[in-house]
Amino acid sequence: MSNEAPHVPVLLAPILSLCAPIRGVWLDGTLGAGGYARGLLDAGADRVIGVDRDPSALALAEAWRAPYGDRVRLVQGTFSALDDHAGEALDGVVLDLGVSSMQLDQAERGFSFLRDGPLDMRMGDSGESAADLVNDGDEGLLADILYHYGEERAARRIARAIVAERLKAPIETTARLAAIVAGCLPRPKPGQSHPATRSFQALRIAVNTEFEELVAGLSAAERALKPGGLLAVVSFHSLEDRIVKRYFASRAGGEGAGNRHSPGLSAEPVRFEPVTRKPVAADDAELAVNPRARSALLRIGRRTAAPAGPVDAASLGAPGLPTRTHRRKGR
Repeated sequence: MSNEAPHVPVLLAPILSLCAPIRGVWLDGTLGAGGYARGLLDAGADRVIGVDRDPSALALAEAWRAPYGDRVRLVQGTFSALDDHAGEALDGVVLDLGVSSMQLDQAERGFSFLRDGPLDMRMGDSGESAADLVNDGDEGLLADILYHYGEERAARRIARAIVAERLKAPIETTARLAAIVAGCLPRPKPGQSHPATRSFQALRIAVNTEFEELVAGLSAAERALKPGGLLAVVSFHSLEDRIVKRYFASRAGGEGAGNRHSPGLSAEPVRFEPVTRKPVAADDAELAVNPRARSALLRIGRRTAAPAGPVDAASLGAPGLPTRTHRRKGR
């Protein structure tokens, strides 16, 4: 793998090891800087389809794809439609659910509270930005987003502060939003994360509909994989990992519990067999060269021949917003 890659792919070595031998057609549903795609190609994949909603990721791929020739096909789109993007049965799918470090490093993308820039946070090039949400969302909506998507206990206090501050002037930069959030919370102790971490996570998830994308992406992978095909998912926080864990558990088959008053439900077919019984975390060697891996967890399942079935987002614990929320019109 080239040293020119903007970031190191997280948990690539265990993916390649646990999925060996790598062969056939794979899809990298979150192409980013291409680390997984190149790793798969170098490990023996015949072809890799790289999908990303960010056009800059596809542009970046032009710098490294040439040696692989027609073994690489690039598609701009979301992984929720990866089966349509693939257009053929797949031997493997890899999904890295974290925001890419190249996006975090670009201040103009507005993902990081550590770099002042426009408050954007869109992984693609269209749709509502974080600035739109922060300046147009009503207080209840903002509080619900911060609480349900960021597990922020001070959600209501922060939402009130955002509404009060935007009356003075629109909130358009990451630095201003981070300062507003920090002003609502105690000063962090040494070693603790920045006070705005959970709020920025929550807004990013909302802007990019990440939980909806995740559930739909898992379902699309189920439809696209051949019997014996592998699905590897890398998550970066507990909300994501809970969805992935419950998804694989729900696809492992079983029978609903019953009693003398209510008979058990009919058995679900086994659609995935576990390759990893427990999540795989980065070892000390990887952490030494890639601190981004410290919160990453890897889960892998192997597709069976059972037909794909519907997926219930609620049963997977996918956080949702209360239906009472609505949008504030104007500023």
